[in-house]
Amino acid sequence: QVELVESGGGSVQAGGSLTLSCTTSGYLSSRNCMGWFRQAPGKEREAVAAISISDSTRYYSGSVEGRFAISQDNAKNTVYLQMKSLKPEDTAMYYCAADDPAGTGSWYGFGWSFGDWGHGTQVTVSS
Repeated sequence: QVELVESGGGSVQAGGSLTLSCTTSGYLSSRNCMGWFRQAPGKEREAVAAISISDSTRYYSGSVEGRFAISQDNAKNTVYLQMKSLKPEDTAMYYCAADDPAGTGSWYGFGWSFGDWGHGTQVTVSS
């Protein structure tokens, strides 16, 4: 089981930017896909972005496409989520997740099954 540690959350005003980081305890290249999920109080968990590690194919939900960008740094075993033009509705706990190669993970998004995730980092956007 891989350990995932998120950082970079915080409080910003609408229109601001934040960059989240997710560092893994194992080699990033050992995974097929890494993703970012978010969950706001009283709402369902939402997959917002993912990246295929082998070819860097990126996936975005409609609610963040054009504003968020996911990237990877294999040398640092880190995945990033650059968030721009933040809106109050982006307020949530953001979680990094790693795919489950067996396809039996509990979190799903963009056709991938995710089996490991971190403790999350809070993002709060004020109007």
